[in-house]
Amino acid sequence: MTDFLLELRCEEIPARMQLKASDDLARLFTEELAKSGLTPGAIDSFVTPRRLALIARDLPLETAAVSEEHKGPRTSAPPQALEGFLRKTGLTQDQLEDRNGIWFAVVNKPGRATAQVLAQAIPAIIRAFPWPKSMRWGVASQTTESLRWVRPLQGIVAILGEQLIDCEIDGIRSGYATLGHRFHHPAEITIGGAGDYAEKLRACHVIVSHQERQAIIADKAAQAAAAHGYTVIDDKGLVAENAGLTEWPVPLLGDFDPVFLGVPPEVIQLTLRINQKYFVLRDADGKLAPAFICTANIDAKDGGAAIIAGNRKVLAARLSDARFFWEQDRKTRLEDQAKKLERITFHEKLGTVADKVERVAKLARWLVEEGIITSGTLSLEGEGRERVLDANDARHTGVEPPHPSPLPAGEREQLATLAEQAARLCKADLVTEMVGEFPELQGVMGGYYARAEGLLDAVADAIRDHYKPVGQGDDVPTAPVTVAVSLADKLDTLASFFAIDEKPTGSKDPFALRRAALGVIRLLDNNALRLPLLKVTELQLTSISSSAATYAMIEREKAAALAGIEDAHPGGAFSMPAASHPITGEIITQNSLWLLDFFADRLKVQQREAGVRHDLIDAVFALGGEDDLVRLLARVHALQSFVATDDGANLLAGYKRAANILKKEAPQTPSPQRGEGRGEGERAAGERPALDVAHPHPTLPLKGEGHSTLSYTPEIAEAALIAALDVAEPRTAHAVAAEDFEGAMAALATLRAPIDAFFESVTVNDADPAKRAARLALLARVRDAVHSVADFSKIAG
Repeated sequence: MTDFLLELRCEEIPARMQLKASDDLARLFTEELAKSGLTPGAIDSFVTPRRLALIARDLPLETAAVSEEHKGPRTSAPPQALEGFLRKTGLTQDQLEDRNGIWFAVVNKPGRATAQVLAQAIPAIIRAFPWPKSMRWGVASQTTESLRWVRPLQGIVAILGEQLIDCEIDGIRSGYATLGHRFHHPAEITIGGAGDYAEKLRACHVIVSHQERQAIIADKAAQAAAAHGYTVIDDKGLVAENAGLTEWPVPLLGDFDPVFLGVPPEVIQLTLRINQKYFVLRDADGKLAPAFICTANIDAKDGGAAIIAGNRKVLAARLSDARFFWEQDRKTRLEDQAKKLERITFHEKLGTVADKVERVAKLARWLVEEGIITSGTLSLEGEGRERVLDANDARHTGVEPPHPSPLPAGEREQLATLAEQAARLCKADLVTEMVGEFPELQGVMGGYYARAEGLLDAVADAIRDHYKPVGQGDDVPTAPVTVAVSLADKLDTLASFFAIDEKPTGSKDPFALRRAALGVIRLLDNNALRLPLLKVTELQLTSISSSAATYAMIEREKAAALAGIEDAHPGGAFSMPAASHPITGEIITQNSLWLLDFFADRLKVQQREAGVRHDLIDAVFALGGEDDLVRLLARVHALQSFVATDDGANLLAGYKRAANILKKEAPQTPSPQRGEGRGEGERAAGERPALDVAHPHPTLPLKGEGHSTLSYTPEIAEAALIAALDVAEPRTAHAVAAEDFEGAMAALATLRAPIDAFFESVTVNDADPAKRAARLALLARVRDAVHSVADFSKIAG
């Protein structure tokens, strides 16, 4: 057993590609060797800006001999079949074995030298390497068959033990020599093998381990900051990036003029981190410090003074630009900036950003005026100034938040006005110089500009946070104005792109609609907002269809004017495609249902991560008509708790038995219609659907009627089930209407024992048609009682 070293040296590899490339090299190497039956004991991977390397441990010096057996044609087969088999195996007929009338070939392959396997594997690995972006270079690049690599490949080191593995690709031949640090040791280094590779390069100012360079940067940066009373803002991504930019990392602390701290801290952080790859520091009070840490790639003779001075000069220029943008943008009010949104196209079929803002503003106001968004204590000073029990508090205390109570008319109007104002200004910062330079700060800068011109904190907070929540770990807004604007913005985006049939497909979601839907779900859930999604989406789709049709007409007229055609109206000589014409009410309804299904799919994804079974969500959605996600989730959570109990599991089994009998014996028996099962849409207590079966049968007794309407005396278990249903049906209906889903489950649980006893002692398919029909109707009552909570047929188990 011996170790093998492979190094592929090239010009600088982009930092973002290095770790993936290191993993790919180990994977490809393992796969190539596996084809010859070789498996290394372990693989150590290394990567620096100028080299990819690995050491494969404990490789045998040759592969094992193998014996391969091939089944051929029958001995009675035509000669042509036998000749083809012989060509395939490279044997003669006398070397074949006759086994029960079938030819078999046994091919013995001797072991191969590992050096020979490696010499063939290395070029194959290089040519198959999956760089995200690669290039050709030199004279050979004139043909597409030439070698492609991330940057020009310059050298190959391939040593098995102390033996050079001789291989060549595109004129680059393997050898013992590599290069050290570009400045500290630019001369060649002779590598003896895997054993001295890392240490010889370290002696030449190259640390080949990416993880070691990360540790050096993190530790020395923290030490440099602590020496000046600062702390480094944790940024693992930036540590990894700096490790990918250096072979001999040396963190250095510099400073900048404190006058720049007048610029919003997010701007300074982005300038340092994104533009300059510097680490950001905090002072002892936790505030942004007028200092930075850069990572040099050399051990400078002057201790890095010249490097710090150069970086300070570059940073000063960038911060000066940022301060200029900050000062210039504040000279124009957000209201005036918002007018420029008319020049920005939101989407060619949906008009401008100004059109979107108008829709969002109207929807934000509507959400407040309809009492969907309220506040127990309205704070106009901004988030966090006053605190009331909200949905988040309830989750931690176990106290159920009360349903939002309507605000007084004056207070509601005030909140609606603030929501509309914030919505009309929320996109205004898109046209500012600062957001043009730092697109990541859209929303954030709008909040700063709003405060700078004296707008209420509630409005400034809403502008700043209306994009939230952006991802799964992002904060969810709770301030009423912010929630109104954020919800309106996301709902409008979803409705807009569904209206023009730009729905996500497969892995493609160019307009981030899945993220928007998850944002809506989290806003509704965390704030316990009772939003009728179907109604809202239909309203928004109607508004969008009107503006989209107007925009399409303007575009038709523009195109017609350019073409010199007078009639630009639909059906005229220059009519637009049908998709651009006004959207009908039927299409709006269909799009609303599609959008509700889309929310259902996103809800399953989100709740699955929270540990909720997706089949339970299906069971509740299957009832139809449920578009209140807060009520739906309450029902789902109660259902999940119930089916985990013995009563729930046994009731589920009894329900499925009843449903299967009905499906087979009374297939025309109706189930609850779409729309039933909602808190306000259940049948009245005791009301049952008609049962249409082949045989006439008496009506089952309503509650309190005893068994007087039956034409026979029911069996004990049958009578017990009727009595249990008479009690459970109204209890379940009243509990569901009050949205007490735990109470509804408890009422259903009382049916478990009577159902079990019924199936044990009562024959449903009795020879007497009257008994059979009555008992089928009784099973239908069981099924429908359960369906008042959820469609148990969708539940697995």
